[in-house]
Order: sequence, then structure tokens, then C-alpha cells
Amino acid sequence: MTNPIPATSPAWVNGSDAPEKPCLNLGFMALSDCASVVVAATQGFAQSYGLTLNLQRQSSWAGLRDKLASGELDAAHSLYGLIYALQLGIGGSPATDMAVLMGLNQNGQGINLSAALQRQGVTSPEALERFVHQSRTKLTFAQTFPTGTHAMWLYYWLASQGIHPLHAVNSVVVPPGQMLAHLQAGRIDGFCVGEPWSAGAIEQGQGFTLATSQSIWPDHPEKVLGCTQAFVEQYPNSARALVMAVLAASRFIEQSSENRRSTAQLLSGKAYLDAPLSSIEPRLLGHYQDGLGNQWQDPHALRLHDEGRANLPYLSDGMWFMTQFRRWGLLREDPDYLAVARQVQQLALYRDAATAVGVLCDGPDMRSSQLIDGTRWDGSDPHGYARSFRLHALAEPHAALARR
Repeated sequence: MTNPIPATSPAWVNGSDAPEKPCLNLGFMALSDCASVVVAATQGFAQSYGLTLNLQRQSSWAGLRDKLASGELDAAHSLYGLIYALQLGIGGSPATDMAVLMGLNQNGQGINLSAALQRQGVTSPEALERFVHQSRTKLTFAQTFPTGTHAMWLYYWLASQGIHPLHAVNSVVVPPGQMLAHLQAGRIDGFCVGEPWSAGAIEQGQGFTLATSQSIWPDHPEKVLGCTQAFVEQYPNSARALVMAVLAASRFIEQSSENRRSTAQLLSGKAYLDAPLSSIEPRLLGHYQDGLGNQWQDPHALRLHDEGRANLPYLSDGMWFMTQFRRWGLLREDPDYLAVARQVQQLALYRDAATAVGVLCDGPDMRSSQLIDGTRWDGSDPHGYARSFRLHALAEPHAALARR
């Protein structure tokens, strides 16, 4: 893999804008959407902005959360909801002022069901809804973290099909890399996870993809580059240089299908995803097959850059996760949605970094989207939006957190 690194480092690296901390510990999970941080760290992008990135693969989101909060990790490839849970002090950790430096990707997650359900003909949303409400035993679905994106996609999708995610099924937490083993052992009936584990389940004959996350919300927010607010305040130049490096890497990956393929090859290595290229590359290129005989080129597949549209840390994206925390009883009271998002989303720093590397960043702070159930989210009324759903748990303590 080669990239267009300038012959000379940017002038500011040698001046007062030089990174205060030039060597950073950067956490990541073994998922295809860690691509831009891996490419930034290993293909010369970080070095061109005066940084050395020490990549540290984590085995669980809970472990990554704890190391991020303690400062053992300077920054991380992180679930959007993990950063906001830390900010709000929910999910088993004390409240810590956090920062979203940039979005790392949109789309690219999947909801899979087991081969056993497939054999019973439960291969459509309608069939699943009938099975759930007629079966004497509860199905068990896994997601990767109680406040994470995968929990929110799973809950939202189930509820859109008339299935209450906290009452009609069981929900358990399983780290991404352990999903296939749990599915194979029969401990779970389905899961929501990032790639390459959905594609891997199909490849191993362990079931099928019933829904993609982009079918729930086209171009939804997913992973972010997250850190503590203290890191941004102590090392603002390092934070800006980190965003510049990851932005440049994400732009490079999407410049050609050749770059996407070489990125998939890099990710398949033991130090990163340690997974077959055949499970990584197709969906990184937008080529989908669901294990039921259907194949398609997904117009909303994994986006790491999309000319900067996947990277801008929209206020409304952060606010959405808080509305879902409220909807499902993770928050007992409404936060000041906009004020919290303004504190966490590092829009000024992002726009400074994006401008420096020539990435468009003049879009609005909010965006408008329509989700699978027909509701529109634009950030204008988060209090009302959280209460607008037929299925919810507004008055209940959240079982997944009560067990932790």
C-alpha cells in the first residue's frame, strides 16, 4: 500500500503548532471500520503530521472504555454510544468529560440470525415477529455493549417490527470477536455486530443477515475517534494532528477500489482483524450477499470518508444516542441534549483540522434523516422524539445495566 505523503512535513509541525505529545496510544477493536486508524498509523499518514500512533487492539468495548477513561489510551476507535455513556455516567463508569474528535464511519453493521432459525423458516422480519410472539421460549440476541451502537440498532430494528427488545427477547452482551463462537454453540439466536463478523457468520454457515444497519438508518453515525476532554485540553495540537492524519487516511482509502482492496488485505493481518480476506473485502467494497441467495451492491455500504460527510461530528448524531438512552430507560431523566452534544462534539477542532487537509467541512451542525419506521430525526425536538415511540421503556430501569 502506498500513499501520497508530501515530500516535506507541513510547516506547522516544526513551529508552535507541533504536537505536544508526539507518541499516542490509540485503541481499536478488531472490526472493519477501524480501517482509517490502522491506515493512518501504519502507512505514513500520522508521521507526516508529526505523530507516532501506537495501535493497541482491545478485546472488549468495556476494556477499551476503562482504558480510555483512565488515560491508558490517549484516543480510540470507539462506539458513539460508549463516549456518551461515559459523559453521562451511565453503564457502570463514573461520569467523565469526553470528546468526539470526528466520525470514523457510517453504515456497515448487520443483524444476523442463526442457521437454526433459518431452518425453521424464520427468514423475514414478519416471520421473526410471528415466531417471537408465538414461541414459548424467548430468543436471545447479542449486542456488543449496553449503550453501544449495536444495542441501539438492534433495539430500534426489533421495535420497528413490533418486537419489544427488553421484554419479548433476551439481550446479552458479547464482544464482537466472540459472536460466531456463541452462535455456533447455540448460546444466542442472533446478533447485531460490525463487520467482518456478519459476513463471517454466513461464510461459516452460521446463519444469515436479516437486516443491515443502513436499512435501519441510511448513512447513520457509527464509530468515532474518541478521547477525554482532558486530552483535548492538555494536547490540542496532538488532537488536531490526529484528526488530520485519520482524515487523510480515510480519504486515501476511498480514492479507489484498489485502495479499498489493499486496505482489506492490511486489515486481515493477525495484528488487526485476524480474519479471512474473503470475510472483509466484499462488504468493504459494498458487495453484499445475505446467506439466503440474495446479492446486491449496497448504495449505503460502509463509508469511511464520503468527501468528509462521514467524518463531520454532527450535533444531531450525538443527540440521537441520548434520545435512545432515554427511550430505553438507560437515562432516568432528560439531559440537556443540545448542551451535552455541544460539549462533546469537537466541531471547531474538527473543522480546523479538516480545513488544513483540504476536506470540505462547511456543512451545518445538524442533519436530517428518515429511519426505517418512517420517523424523521433532525435534532430539533429531542425531548419529544424520545417520547414519540410506541415501544419504549421510559419508566423502567434498564435490565442490562442493572445486571452489571
